[in-house]
Amino acid sequence: MNQNIHVTKASGEKSLFSAEKIRRSLSRSGASDEQIELILKQISSQLYNGITTKKIYQIAFSILKGSGRHTAARYHLKQAIMELGPSGFPFEKYFAELLKNQGYSTQIGQIIQGRCVTHEIDIIAKKNDQLTMVECKYHNHPGIFCNVKIPLYIHARFEDIKAYRQKTASKHNPAFQVLIATNTRFSIDAVKYAICSNLELLGWDYPVNHGLKDLIDQSGLYPITCLTSLTRSEKQQLLDLKIVLCKELLSHEKTLKSIGVKSKRLITVLEEADKLCQIPEQVPNNK
Repeated sequence: MNQNIHVTKASGEKSLFSAEKIRRSLSRSGASDEQIELILKQISSQLYNGITTKKIYQIAFSILKGSGRHTAARYHLKQAIMELGPSGFPFEKYFAELLKNQGYSTQIGQIIQGRCVTHEIDIIAKKNDQLTMVECKYHNHPGIFCNVKIPLYIHARFEDIKAYRQKTASKHNPAFQVLIATNTRFSIDAVKYAICSNLELLGWDYPVNHGLKDLIDQSGLYPITCLTSLTRSEKQQLLDLKIVLCKELLSHEKTLKSIGVKSKRLITVLEEADKLCQIPEQVPNNK
């Protein structure tokens, strides 16, 4: 019945409606079979040709929020990452935390000398003898792709750094790899150029099954912007205090009180954060 219904993505692209894709996304968020069927029934009853993915998301999110805040919070992940803005710094700090969880030591906003000029590097990550220089490309609006200009520009910067390090080669200048991390997607040409130039890419769903969303789900390191029990203003106040992770809130009860979260709602916030940080036993790979 829904075979010829097209949905409109944030980028303006059209694609065929897929109930299975929504089912996988909901299952990934920890929704029960009963919740999934209820949501699909509601969406099906409101479908029309050209319906936006945003509208479909709102229907699902509303139902999830009414039956389980932490499940709704997990489903809200993609939008929550975009709420870390408008500046890219909270995303850099957040991504550095994800790297720390993988055993890396990290430094943010370091100035590195190149052959021609100096460069500010978003994150420098070290693990054993491996050195990774990370450039974060953050977007706070959906539908934006990282096009080929991004890896072209970053490649030029790191070639300048490499030239200087080779000129002053020593044990203090180990070889390094470059990682471009974004909360959105890469264009086909951006991926082609990165592969050709030996640049590592990490996007929302790239590499397949090993993208940003997979990294977050597998670690349970969700940003505070996921939480449905905090207002936008409260989230911003916490970000201003450099509190980015939900798990950090579990030891910052006094901070929550200081920004106006009191009594019963304080318990709700802490309970949602605690449940959200618990990694689901099984997370389907595709979303």
